[in-house]
Amino acid sequence: MFKTALRNVLAHKARLLMTVLAVMLGVAFVSGTLIFTDTLGSAFRNQSSKSYDKVAVAVSSYGSAEDTEREPGVSARTLQKMAALDGVASATGRVDGFAGVAGTDGKLIGQGWANKGGNFAPGKDGKDPSYTFVQGSGPVRDDQIALDKESADKGEYAVGDSVRVATNGPVRTYRLAGVFTTEDGQVNAGGSLVLFDTAVAQRLYLKPGYFQNVNLAATPGADAQKILDEVRPLLPKDADAKTGQVLADQEARSIKEALSGLNQMLLGFAGIALFVGIFLISNTFTMLVAQRTRELALMRAVGASRGQVRRSVLAEALVVGALASVIGFGLGLGLASGLRSVIDMFGAKMPAGPLIVTATPVIASLAVGILVTVVAALLPAWRAAKIPPVAAMNSVHGVATTKSLVVRNSIGGVITLAGAAAIVAGAATGKDGKYIIGAGAFFALIGIIILIPLLSRPVIALVRPGLSKVFGVSGKLASQNAVRNPRRTGATASALAIGLTLVTGLSVLGITVGTAIDKMTTDNLKADYLVQMAAGGSGLDPEVVSSLRKAPGVSAVSPKQPSYLKIGDSEQSVAGVTPDIDKLIKVEPVSGSLAALGRGQLAVDDETAAKHGWKAGSKLPVEFADKKKGELTIGATYKKSELIDSVLVPTSVLDAHQNKPYIPEVYVKVDGGASSAHEKALVDALGQNPAIKFMDRQDIRNEAGGMINTMLNVMYGLLAMALIIAVLGVINTLAMSVYERQQEIGMLRAIGLDRRRVKTMIRLEAVVISLFGAVIGIGLGSFLAWAIGQTIKESIPGYVLVMPWDRIAVFLLLAGLVGVLAAMWPARSAAKLNMLTAIKTE
Repeated sequence: MFKTALRNVLAHKARLLMTVLAVMLGVAFVSGTLIFTDTLGSAFRNQSSKSYDKVAVAVSSYGSAEDTEREPGVSARTLQKMAALDGVASATGRVDGFAGVAGTDGKLIGQGWANKGGNFAPGKDGKDPSYTFVQGSGPVRDDQIALDKESADKGEYAVGDSVRVATNGPVRTYRLAGVFTTEDGQVNAGGSLVLFDTAVAQRLYLKPGYFQNVNLAATPGADAQKILDEVRPLLPKDADAKTGQVLADQEARSIKEALSGLNQMLLGFAGIALFVGIFLISNTFTMLVAQRTRELALMRAVGASRGQVRRSVLAEALVVGALASVIGFGLGLGLASGLRSVIDMFGAKMPAGPLIVTATPVIASLAVGILVTVVAALLPAWRAAKIPPVAAMNSVHGVATTKSLVVRNSIGGVITLAGAAAIVAGAATGKDGKYIIGAGAFFALIGIIILIPLLSRPVIALVRPGLSKVFGVSGKLASQNAVRNPRRTGATASALAIGLTLVTGLSVLGITVGTAIDKMTTDNLKADYLVQMAAGGSGLDPEVVSSLRKAPGVSAVSPKQPSYLKIGDSEQSVAGVTPDIDKLIKVEPVSGSLAALGRGQLAVDDETAAKHGWKAGSKLPVEFADKKKGELTIGATYKKSELIDSVLVPTSVLDAHQNKPYIPEVYVKVDGGASSAHEKALVDALGQNPAIKFMDRQDIRNEAGGMINTMLNVMYGLLAMALIIAVLGVINTLAMSVYERQQEIGMLRAIGLDRRRVKTMIRLEAVVISLFGAVIGIGLGSFLAWAIGQTIKESIPGYVLVMPWDRIAVFLLLAGLVGVLAAMWPARSAAKLNMLTAIKTE
C-alpha cells in the first residue's frame, strides 16, 4: 500500500505541488522566524557580553544635577578611591546624554532617539578600550569631538572637518579629531555617537567633576565579587554596583524578553498561514480521493481493507508533508537572511554574527509541516475508507448524503450562533470583554467555515441573474458550476474568508482609531507648530521659549511643562503653561477666567475639581518639587480635554522652584498660519539646531496616526501569505473542476461554445468563488471590529466606528483579481481540451 501511495504522489505532481507550496510557505515562516530570532538574540548577547568582557564591576549613579541636596553622581575623588582598591586594574568614568550631529544638508544624522553623546576616557596608554579609532584620535580639547564611522560616512566628514553638534543647549561647532568603530547598541539601532573630552561631557550632561557610571577592570586572578564588596561602602546614596557578569546576564534576559514579542507575532502569522493551508490540503486530498473513487473501490474489491485504504491516503500526506517541510525549512533559512536586509532598510544595523540554526527550528519545521498535512488529510482518508467495492462498477463519484449535510449544517449553525452571542456579550461588557470576544470570534469563524457550503447557494444565486445578463451562457454556467460541489466551493472560499476577516477587522479598527485621534487633534489644537527635541523624551533648553517669542510673525508661545505638586496629602501631576495657552490649545472655561494664570493662579478641569470639591476661588495648600510649601488659588475651571492636563500652573510659579525646568514640547502660533517662510523663521530663531523638530498640524496628525498606518502595513504584508495560499486553493479547485467536467466541456464545445467563452466560464467561476469568500470575510471582520471597538471606545475620546469603504472596495477588487489570476491555467487547460477525446472521457 505504501508503494501505491508513493506512485499516486508521483502521478499527480501538478496538483500536489500546490499542496506542497501551501505547507512550504507556512513552514518557511515558522523556521525563518525561529532562526531569525535565535540569530538576532545570539548576536545581541555576544555584543552584550563583549561590552562587559573587561568589566569586573559596573557602578551606576541615579543622581541628578538638579538635586542640590545630594551628589549628582560619582565624584572624581570617589573614582580615585575605587581605582586604588586591591584587584582593580583601572577605573573608567562615563557620562552621557543626547547629542545630535548635523549632516552637510543641516539635517540630523540618525534616528533622534538613538543619538547619543559621551566622554572619551583614555587610559595610561592614551586609548579608550571601548572604541577603536580608524582615523585620527580621541578629543583632548574643548573644541574637539570624535564621531562613529557610520555617522561620519553619512555626513561625509573627515578628520579636521568642522561639525555642528546639538545637545539640549545651543548648537556648537567642533573640530573632528577622530573616527571610531563601536559595538554600541544605539549606534547599531541607527543612531550616532559623539565623544567629547571628559570635562566637556561633564559640563553638558551632569556637573564638572562627576560621572554617571564607572567601569572597573580587574587585574588577572582578582575576584569580581570581592571588588564589588569593597566598592559598595564607597558609593554615593543614589548609586548601585553589580558585577559585569550579572549585568551581561541581565541584558541577555532583557534581549530574550524583548524578542519574544516579535517571535510570538511572527509565529502567530505562521499559524494563520498553516490554518488557511489546512483547507487547501484537505481540499486537495478530497479531490484526489474523488478522482480515484474507482481505483480505491477496485482495491477494496481485490481485498484491501478499510484500514489499508485509509493508511495509503495518510501515507501520501506523510510524503507530501515531509517534502514540503524540508523545502520550507530551506526557504526559512533564506527568509531569516533576508530579514537582516529588511532591518537595514529601516536604518538599523544588526550586530555581526553567523546565522544560528539550532535543533528547535529543524524539529519544529518537520513536526509542523507533517502534522498539519496529516491532520488535514484525516477526513479525506476516512471518506476514502468508506468507498464500497461496488463503486468500481459506477463511474459517478460519490456525493454527500442529505443526512450528512443536515448534520453538518445543524452543527455549524449552533457553533456560529454561540460564537456570535459571545461576541455581542463581550461587546456589551465593555473594556473587560476582549477575551470573551476572542473566544466568540474563534467559534464564529469555525461555525461559518462549517456553514459556508450551505451559504454558497443563496449568496451565489444573488449574482446569477447579473452574470447571465452580462456574460450570457458562460455567466449562467459559471454560477451553476460554482455551487455544483458546495463543500469544495466552501473549502476554497474559507481560505479567502479567513485572510480577509483578519485584514478587514484590522483595517476597520485602525482607520477608526486613527480618525478619532485625528479628530481630537484637529478639534482641539489651535497652534500652528509643535516644537520638540528629535530625541523623544528629551527636554528643550528654557532659552528655546524666549527665542521663539522673538521670532518674526509669532503671536503666541507656550510650553507644556510637566511637573507635580503635593496638594494636601496627595501628589497631583500638573502642566506648566503660560497665559497664552487658550490661543494654542482649545480650553473651554466652565467658571472663572484663564487670565487668572497671568496672576499666578491655577486652572483645573471640571472633573478633577468635582472629584476634590474644588471650585474657582478655592485656596489650596501645596508643596513644590523643592519641598517648599505655599498656597495657590484656583482662578478657573475648564472642560476636561485630552490635549491638556488636569491642572494647569503658570510656568513662572513652577520655575521658581526648579533649577532647570523639563520642557518636552512648546506650542507656537504664527500670524497667517503655517508656511515655509514661518517655519524657516522659527528654525533660524533657534540657530538652525538639527536636534529640534518642527511639526505643523499635518505633521502632528501624521505622527499621531503614523504608528497605526505602519502597523496596518506590516499586518497586510504578513497576511499576504494567507492570501497567496488561498489563491493556490482556487487554482486547485478549478483544476479539479475542469478534470471532472471534461466530458461536459467536450459536449459544450460540440454544441457551439467556443474556446473564448469556455475560458470566460472558468474565469467567472473563479471570480464568483473568490468574491463569495471575500464577502464572508469582510462581513465577519467588520462585525469583529465593531465588537472590539466597544471595548476600547471609553479610552479613546470621540471614538465612532468608521467603515473604510474605499479599502473594502479594494479588497473586493483584489479578490476578483485573485480569481482571474487563479483561473489562468485551468481556463487555458479547459479551452485546449479536444472535444472528441473529452466526450469519450468517463
